[in-house]
Amino acid sequence: MTWLVTTLRQYPELAVFLSLAIGYWIGGKSYKGFSLGAVTATLLVAIAIGQLHITISPNVKSIFFLIFLFAVGYGVGPQFVRGLAKDGLPQALFAAVQAVLSLGAAVLVSKIAGYDIGSAAGLFAGSQTISASMGLASDAINRLGRSPDEAKALIDAMPTAYAVTYIFGTVGSAVLLATLGPRLLRIDLVAACKEYEATLGGTTELGGGGQAWHRYELRAYRVVADSPACGKTVSQVEALQPENTRLFIERIRHGDKIEEATLDMVLQADDVVAIAGPRDQLVAVLGAGGANAASAANAANGTTLDEGGDHTLAVRRARAIEVDDPELLAVPAEGVDVYVTSKTVDGKTLQELADLPLARGVFLRKIKRGPTETQIPILPSTKLHRGDTITIVGRTQDTSAAAKVLGVLDRATNVTDVAFVMLAITIGALVGAVVINVAGIPLTLSTAGGALIAGLVFGWLRAIHPTFGRIPEPTVWFMNSVGLNVFIAVIGLTAGPGFIAGLQSLGVGLFLWGIVATSLPLILGMFIARYVFHFHPAILLGVCAGSRTTTAALGMICDAAKSQIPGLGYTVTYAVGNTLLTIWGMVVVMLMA
Repeated sequence: MTWLVTTLRQYPELAVFLSLAIGYWIGGKSYKGFSLGAVTATLLVAIAIGQLHITISPNVKSIFFLIFLFAVGYGVGPQFVRGLAKDGLPQALFAAVQAVLSLGAAVLVSKIAGYDIGSAAGLFAGSQTISASMGLASDAINRLGRSPDEAKALIDAMPTAYAVTYIFGTVGSAVLLATLGPRLLRIDLVAACKEYEATLGGTTELGGGGQAWHRYELRAYRVVADSPACGKTVSQVEALQPENTRLFIERIRHGDKIEEATLDMVLQADDVVAIAGPRDQLVAVLGAGGANAASAANAANGTTLDEGGDHTLAVRRARAIEVDDPELLAVPAEGVDVYVTSKTVDGKTLQELADLPLARGVFLRKIKRGPTETQIPILPSTKLHRGDTITIVGRTQDTSAAAKVLGVLDRATNVTDVAFVMLAITIGALVGAVVINVAGIPLTLSTAGGALIAGLVFGWLRAIHPTFGRIPEPTVWFMNSVGLNVFIAVIGLTAGPGFIAGLQSLGVGLFLWGIVATSLPLILGMFIARYVFHFHPAILLGVCAGSRTTTAALGMICDAAKSQIPGLGYTVTYAVGNTLLTIWGMVVVMLMA
């Protein structure tokens, strides 16, 4: 044990890794639905290890905190901007009101209880479950002009207050919103969600990654001897399909030989063709139920079926025979985003574009337009404009060819644009470092606040102009989760020696005041959301949960509602609430000082 203690003191980075390892392990455990979470568990473990008097450079904390804040902003940037648009403005305004209530409750409680600045900042962070605010609070305390020892004492008081108040901040928020909320507001949450869901009218996008059902498929069919396709070219066969149907022959097997289909290739009996298209069209035209559609195709070819003839023969002629041919179907396919920059396609309708060579084998899945990424309906008369971001599906070679004509391809990758990330953080931090004196009061975003704002701005720009700055989702998660928890671990290790004394002097009273600071703004917020903003009961509690950035509460609300509908009120409010509550860490210090 002596050797371990000496080693951790000599190599303090090992203490950080050990805190993260145990913290993530404990945080991942749950009991009857309750879990400490990685942040709280890491903090408690780091405080325990910190009793060994381990010294960590504060620069480590600062670096990882800037990375974390940028990742937070980058992740919610598009949602934040959408929240300021017309449709989301009421939710964004409510999130701001809820954030002010949360700030006011924490400051009021701290002043009544007589807590110092550090304890007040920790109480705010814990009772409102916004651990990120402690970073801005730390920066603000260091700028107060106090002596180094006094500043350190205030900063060390934060994790104590945070740890004591966070437990109810998490559990209490969930219980208040999911259990007490519907009773206080007299809401039948299950019925409200069913009613609200009925008004959505099939806007949910189906198919794609992570789902067993896919909208677009590639299937193999054998050409039968008496099929109308025999002896015709690929272009002639594709022209036989009913109106508004888009099916394409991608590959052909002649005996043992497989070839990429060209428009002039002639189909023969017993050829196996790989046909791509929407699943419903494949079933309607080529499936067992597609006799009518195929009969129409036969009529277009000059073939007439005698209504008094053999119906079985008619059905056999009307449909192809689907076969299993893994080798034929083993083609690379993908769904990719394309940023439209071409003047050639600007202003053209989808119907016009469908007739161009670039559209063969390519299917349009989504169109996003403008700074709020508004989704545009996919209709024959819909016009494509420069600046749109579209999602297309098809073989890799087809999507690549289409992207060259349309604009800039944004293919998913596991490589992060590190130059972009570091430059953006630098720019944001430099802007945040500027200090403006107003009536003798120094006002600044701080480098941390600047990094957060940079994340919001560059995350939004990336969404509407996806030609730079890609950060894969796993990387964003790592920056977000590990960045924050390294920051928290350093705080815990540094404050560890003074934790026990602080807990003894503030423990029970601090816990009770934390209950007040958590409950008061939430209860007021629920009534304001219902009777001032008039949110629909189905999303009202999700709006409140998002404004307070409490994911645990959203989970309990959805369980109580037996629906995911409450989550529709969570996204915009979370983006606004997460930003404001984080910045409030600095404001708490200013108000208390």
